[in-house]
Amino acid sequence: MQPGIQNGVRVTYNVPSIMRDGTVLHANVYQPDDGGTGSYPVLLTRMPYGKDLPAGVSALLPEQAARRGYIVVVQDVRGTGASEGDWSPLLHEAQDGFDTVAWAAQLPGADGRVGMYGVSYFGFTQWAAASQHPPALRAIAPMQTWNDLDAPDAGVLWRNGVLELGASVGWALEMGFDQMVRRYRGNAEAMGRAIYGLAREVDALPTSGYGELPLASFGPLARTGLDAPNRIFIAARDEADVVAAGRIARAYELELPVLHIGGWYDLFLGGTLRNFQEMRNRGHQRQWLVIGPWTHGNVNRVQGDLDFGFASSGALMDLRIDLMSLQIQFFDYALKGLATTFAEMPVVKYFVMGANVWKTSKSWPPEGATVAHWYLHSAGHANTASGDGQLSNEQPADEVTDSFTYDPANPVPTVGGATLLPSVLRPGPRDQRVVEQRHDVLVYTSAPLEQPLEVTGAVSAALYVASDAPDTDFVARLVDVYPDGMAITVTDGIVRMRHRNGMEAREEPLEAGTFYRIEVDLWATSLVFLPGHRIRLDVTSSSFPRWERNLNTGMDSAAATEMRTARQSLAHDAEHPSYLALPIMA
Repeated sequence: MQPGIQNGVRVTYNVPSIMRDGTVLHANVYQPDDGGTGSYPVLLTRMPYGKDLPAGVSALLPEQAARRGYIVVVQDVRGTGASEGDWSPLLHEAQDGFDTVAWAAQLPGADGRVGMYGVSYFGFTQWAAASQHPPALRAIAPMQTWNDLDAPDAGVLWRNGVLELGASVGWALEMGFDQMVRRYRGNAEAMGRAIYGLAREVDALPTSGYGELPLASFGPLARTGLDAPNRIFIAARDEADVVAAGRIARAYELELPVLHIGGWYDLFLGGTLRNFQEMRNRGHQRQWLVIGPWTHGNVNRVQGDLDFGFASSGALMDLRIDLMSLQIQFFDYALKGLATTFAEMPVVKYFVMGANVWKTSKSWPPEGATVAHWYLHSAGHANTASGDGQLSNEQPADEVTDSFTYDPANPVPTVGGATLLPSVLRPGPRDQRVVEQRHDVLVYTSAPLEQPLEVTGAVSAALYVASDAPDTDFVARLVDVYPDGMAITVTDGIVRMRHRNGMEAREEPLEAGTFYRIEVDLWATSLVFLPGHRIRLDVTSSSFPRWERNLNTGMDSAAATEMRTARQSLAHDAEHPSYLALPIMA
């Protein structure tokens, strides 16, 4: 047996804790089997995915943490699994989190110090608890989670006012299986029918379900009876209590050690980066950031169409440490004050794709980057990858405008990227050639590079666009083009034109034929474009079903069913110098 590691672990199932309103939540508690002589910090995770199911051990193996001197609490949040109450996503996590931290700190054998861990929703439950400033909470390790629910870069329900349709309603449906079991417990026949119907709706999402309108009474949710608890996924703009419950910014006030973990192809990358930056901006020095080439919930070496090598995997990052051991060493340092190797952990550790190496930095973004503008050019025929669209560092002079027709009845399909969609619609770095054959996609490509070009940091596109519709969307996507023509998506973003001046500004309809300058936030990446590769920017008006379709009418997107086509234009001349902004590392 290794020093400091115990062989015996005692597990107690369905341990109750009473919330302030009397609701009883249940947890599994893992602790060293030491005969009751020890005193240990608590590692707590609160999830809606079932403490007794594989998700309960997905972020960190509780028995292994218990062997290393922790009491580990895995709790079903309110209205899920074995816990009482009604399932209302987000609404109760702050107060229930505060109450659970206080309860966990007083468990038999606990020393009063609590850390929290978990990924995605149970990354959010950490921030939600921290926003209430529970005295016993001493460290958190949120992985692949978001910031304030209504922040433009949160990526959870909306992106700059555009509904994250694919992730939000797909997740809501899959959460329904637990709700069906709870709803029809004791009636096997009714439960079977409900689960069968729900499974059919989930299976049909990619082919037909996502396309149903109106969104306010979204068919797959309504037919399964799951629409009431999941209103937030369609109408949370009007649900003030939900938006308030989804705000975590008060957590930034705490001097709290945080290990932030994200992925370049995670749909919550923007939130992960924002949380790290906000904590650092407030002077909290004990912040660490790790970003791998990962998709949501997947830290393996193979992502999408690429293999980033064994060292990219969470199984043995940089051939030094696995992701679970990294978290435990963080808690050893933050909760126990042990002089582990985590004391030497760089502030930022990030994976550079293309070169397929890990790098470190004292900040995010790393110092030393120079923003380079890659200007769009064409002779007016940039449609498809076979068109004449070009990217270069040379500013445009007199050039012809590019245009395309966007039909919401035939949207551009989502192929890879930072998504959370049904498994048939695989996320990550995937080949865009099928998308770039469409005439409603403008494609601008650089000449082959002669030297490696490292892009690390925030990516954006400044575009001069016009439409004949009162409202529409524009999508920009950075692509790495290989010598054989394979076109791998790197990162992308979207702007809803009525929100072009920001979500806090007044909505403004478009004037037909008027060009507007928009900035599309493509979040961030770290990638070396290798010699012989080409840089590409795709511009279109949809990526479906990741994002809801703009129906081009200017009507409320939740209630609208009527569609119209839109004639879109993109200018790139001396007066309208559209460009891609890339942070270039020397």
